[in-house]
Amino acid sequence: MPRILITDYEFESISQEQAVADANGVELVRANCRTEDDVLEAAADVDGLIVQYAPITERVLKGLPRLKAVSRYGVGVDTIDVQAATECGVVVSNVPDYGVDDVSDHAIALALTLARGIPDLDRGVRSGENLLDSVKPLRRFTSQTFGVIGLGLIGAATAAKARALGFRALGYDPLHTPGTTTKEGIEVVTLDELLAASDVVSLHVPLNKHTHHLINARTLGQFKAGATIVNTCRGGVVDTEALVDALKNGRIRAAGLDVFEEEPLPLNSGLLRLDGVVLTPHTAWYTEESSDELKRRTAENVVDACLGRRPRNIVNPEVLGLGQDK
Repeated sequence: MPRILITDYEFESISQEQAVADANGVELVRANCRTEDDVLEAAADVDGLIVQYAPITERVLKGLPRLKAVSRYGVGVDTIDVQAATECGVVVSNVPDYGVDDVSDHAIALALTLARGIPDLDRGVRSGENLLDSVKPLRRFTSQTFGVIGLGLIGAATAAKARALGFRALGYDPLHTPGTTTKEGIEVVTLDELLAASDVVSLHVPLNKHTHHLINARTLGQFKAGATIVNTCRGGVVDTEALVDALKNGRIRAAGLDVFEEEPLPLNSGLLRLDGVVLTPHTAWYTEESSDELKRRTAENVVDACLGRRPRNIVNPEVLGLGQDK
C-alpha cells in the first residue's frame, strides 16, 4: 500500500484528501513540517508528499530515495526544487486552474474597492466625517484602462471581467505578440506600453528568476501617474520597499495586495502605515468550492503518480518521458 504524507496544511479538514486516499487503497498520514529536517524525519518511509509551504529542496529530495511524487496545494511551485526533483525522478504536480474565478474575482474586488475610494469613505462614515475630498478625483470605469501582466488563465479571466465592467483591457505576456487581440478581447501590448497607459495594473505571473521584482523602482517610474497596483500572484514579484516609496511620493495612488514578500506581513511593514492600501492575507484563492477542488485534485495528482498513473497536472513531464504538459 503506497504511503502519502501531508507535510503541512492550514485547512480545517482533510476529508477531501482522505476520501481520495481511501478510494484508491492508499495510506494517508499528516505532519506539521516547517523545515527541511522536519520533512526528512516525517517522510522517511513515504512514497508521496502533499505540500503547502514546507521546503522541498534538493537536500530533502536526495534524502528521500523512496519518494516518487510531490503534489502542491496551489499553482506556484517555488517552494519545490523542480530541477532536483526531475534529476531524482520525482514527479511534481500542482493545480494550476482550480482558482481561476476566485482569484480573478478577488483581483477585481481589490481594484474596484480602490477605484471607488471605499476604504477612506467607510472610515469617514465611521468617524462622522465626509471624506469625499480625500478620494477625489473618482472616474468612471469606462474612462479607465485596466492592464493585466500575465495572460494565463487567471490573468485572462481578470482582464475579461474588467472589460465587462467597462474598462479598456490591455494585456502583456511574453508568450503573446504585441499588436494582437486575445479571444477574450484583450489588446496585447508591450510591458512599457501597458505601464504607461494603465490606470490599474494587475499582476498574474509566476514567481521565478525572470519575474522576481519585476515591479521595482524603475518599472514603478514607468507607471501612469496616479495608477493603482493589484497583486494576487506572488509577493516577490513586487519590490516592497520600492512600492512603499512610490506610494509615499504619490507616483502610485493605491495598492491592493493579497500577497507579500514575507508572509505573514510583518507588523513593522511600511505598507501598514499608508493610506490608499488595501491588504488581505493571501486569501484570494479561497471559496468553499475552490478549497474543496484544490484539496481533492492535489490528492488525486499524488495518488495517481504513486500508483503509476499519469497525474492530471505535471510540472516536470520529462520525468515520465512525456513532452510539455498541457
